[in-house]
Amino acid sequence: MFPAIKIAHFIGNKSITDIARQKNAADPNGVIANWMRNRNTVEFLGIWETLHNPNFNPLEFEGVRKEAGLNAFC
Repeated sequence: MFPAIKIAHFIGNKSITDIARQKNAADPNGVIANWMRNRNTVEFLGIWETLHNPNFNPLEFEGVRKEAGLNAFC
């Protein structure tokens, strides 16, 4: 479903799914879907990937970033 994006610098070795399970154990995918609709979340992930992922493709991500926050996104 969603990749286990690691945010090790901030929270240790927890994935976004682990964090979402703490918020809603019955439906962590719903929590993640809501987060991904938020433009600020998408911007943060883009910056994080730029800094920490040598294989990150900023041109491909630009399309995702432009659509973040729109009703049709996700």
